[in-house]
Amino acid sequence: MRIYELAKELNLNSKDLVVTAEQELGITIKNHMSSLSDLEVIRLRKALNLANNNKKAKPAKGVKPAVIDDEPLVDDHIDLNQAKLKKVDKSLILPVKKTPVQAQSANKPQQNQPNKNNFNKNNQSNQQGQKKPGQQKNRQQFQQQKPAEPEQKSHQNKIKNIEIEEPIVVRELADKLGVPVNVVISKLILLGIMANMNQEIDFDTAVLIGEELGAKVSKVEVIDELQNLEDNMFKGDVDDEKDLMPRPPIVTVMGHVDHGKTSLLDAIRNTSVTEHEAGGITQHIGASQVEINGKKITFLDTPGHEAFTSMRARGAKVTDIAVLVVAADDGVMPQTIEAVNHAKAAGVPIIVAVNKIDKPAANPDRVKQELSEQGIVSEDWGGDTIFVPVSAKKHIGIEDLLEMILLVAEVQEFKANPNRSAKGTIIEAKLDKGRGPVATVLIEKGTLNKGDIVLVGSAHGKVRAMFNSKGKRINQAGPSVPVEILGLSETPQAGDILVVMDSEKDAKNIAEKRKDKRHLETMNASSKVSLDDLFDRIQKGEVKDLNIIIKADVSGSIEAVKQSLQKLSMDEVKVNPIHGGVGGINENDVLLASASNAIVIGFNVRPSVAAMELAKKENVDIRTYNIIYNAIEDIQQAVKGMLAPIYKEVVLGRAEVRQTFKVPNVGVVAGVYVTSGKITRKSKIRVLRNDIVIHDGVISSLKRFKDDVSELNNNYEGGIGIEKYNDIREGDSFEAYIMEEIKR
Repeated sequence: MRIYELAKELNLNSKDLVVTAEQELGITIKNHMSSLSDLEVIRLRKALNLANNNKKAKPAKGVKPAVIDDEPLVDDHIDLNQAKLKKVDKSLILPVKKTPVQAQSANKPQQNQPNKNNFNKNNQSNQQGQKKPGQQKNRQQFQQQKPAEPEQKSHQNKIKNIEIEEPIVVRELADKLGVPVNVVISKLILLGIMANMNQEIDFDTAVLIGEELGAKVSKVEVIDELQNLEDNMFKGDVDDEKDLMPRPPIVTVMGHVDHGKTSLLDAIRNTSVTEHEAGGITQHIGASQVEINGKKITFLDTPGHEAFTSMRARGAKVTDIAVLVVAADDGVMPQTIEAVNHAKAAGVPIIVAVNKIDKPAANPDRVKQELSEQGIVSEDWGGDTIFVPVSAKKHIGIEDLLEMILLVAEVQEFKANPNRSAKGTIIEAKLDKGRGPVATVLIEKGTLNKGDIVLVGSAHGKVRAMFNSKGKRINQAGPSVPVEILGLSETPQAGDILVVMDSEKDAKNIAEKRKDKRHLETMNASSKVSLDDLFDRIQKGEVKDLNIIIKADVSGSIEAVKQSLQKLSMDEVKVNPIHGGVGGINENDVLLASASNAIVIGFNVRPSVAAMELAKKENVDIRTYNIIYNAIEDIQQAVKGMLAPIYKEVVLGRAEVRQTFKVPNVGVVAGVYVTSGKITRKSKIRVLRNDIVIHDGVISSLKRFKDDVSELNNNYEGGIGIEKYNDIREGDSFEAYIMEEIKR
């Protein structure tokens, strides 16, 4: 609302309103055309009401209102400074009718001074219905009854104190304020917040609503029971220095896709992981342990594809040493730089393995040069980073690399306390059909034993079985040992912390509370309303959603696929992963897809027979992939297909009208000469007169002499008829054009 509009509504001068706004509220206003927000208007009205009440309470000094028989000459709402009346003819003045509250305030000073005016007031009260007919009450009884009403009024005006938690549901706030919920919703709309009775608002908004409805709102500090339990669980988690013992280093192999990371690990541990990976690309984190000269090293192989950024980040969080693999013939690539940044952020030492040195195009110096630009300087060039030339295929330099890893580990002195309850990190988790939830854990400290009660995120359970990196069943695992464990209640998230608990009851209690908290956060995220979202939805009325349900064999893949697909979103089409889960595609996934108009993507999983039959019945599209490139490519095509096509105009040619002919039942046909380009039968046509467009239409006929033709080329004559248009004159020009779709 503008200043002048509000001033007009309040019967005030615009200048006075500006001064009041600046003094009372500190709002800077340039002129009477300035706008105020709804919240500022509410605050300004409130300030003006308070100012008017103060004026009424304190009349101007030295000025007494003229009265006749205790009746004021002017209404109380008029400023007494404007009512300086010295001598007034009583016959010209009518008494102002009082409200009950004004009558009571007038009676108070005269209770102990009975005179004829009291008799007049009693008569007036009888006329106003204060005293019922037939009642015989004396003056004193009447005066004693009068003060009862202001007491009731003051009780109604009493400020109500309420306590709320943050955030609070609109319905609950209305109940605490003792008002209908639609009153609170209308106040929220005035503040610019569109919320229904079941949605949450923050504490500051609740305070504003409370002030508007005459209540003082205070916040109740909620004790987070889950946080207290977790704090107690990790209390005293620091180990004594004398209990620490040397442990194997955890080495993460990082680098760009197809630079030979898995092949290098294959050469180290003499396994053939690459052969089993789809497309020869590592898509799960492989954790393994090798032994060299009596010393153990734990290796984590993080996938190199750009889609698995989050998985690589998790690998860097639990690592001690990062081995950066760079192909000697390819140099530094985008993911190489990304891997360097992850390693630097984790604060771990970096060893560079320059791979594929056996290739003719290998140039190790180029790798050193490009990495020096990223702050990784070789020892040969005066830096502190170890560079080792290797060939995974020819097994060249493998031993040198391992010696360097052990050397760095010896300098860093990695230690942990094995004689305590275990604590570790989930590297990967999956749902196995025969074995249930299976989690790969990297033990950070302590020793994990078979039969231990564990808490992992919102999952809990008893370790029923443990397997090492080679699939061999073991009974215990110490620090830096990667193991697969069975026996969890559900599939945990990659990156969750595993803790051994003393009591299964405590583990279950904390797991349930975490699950409830996660569920609540999910509900709140979907129900919270903000003005920004509202405006975005209004402005993006043309937005189309491509809903996707992702099912994968391991949880890390879900995160990676989700991030990759969200990057495909454009302004006009939003790729929206609505659900992700571990395991095969079942009927519930198909029903969800049907209800939300989504497609189902399976990554290394297959749909059940029942799910396939239901999908046919519900017309749900199920797509399965084992390489992420194909999934991204297909979704990209789907996104492009949903976009409104963009066209550009391509001018084909121009023709000059030299003569016009009237043809019965056809209309006017123009005899033309093509001056440039060509005119085609399918092209659109513009009629130009003095280079001004007077008509835009389509060609109804195109002839060369008496024959119909598909096009007229440059320097040829012909006849052109335009559909439903006859205003063609000699000297006009025709411009032929087509609208060509732009590929995205």
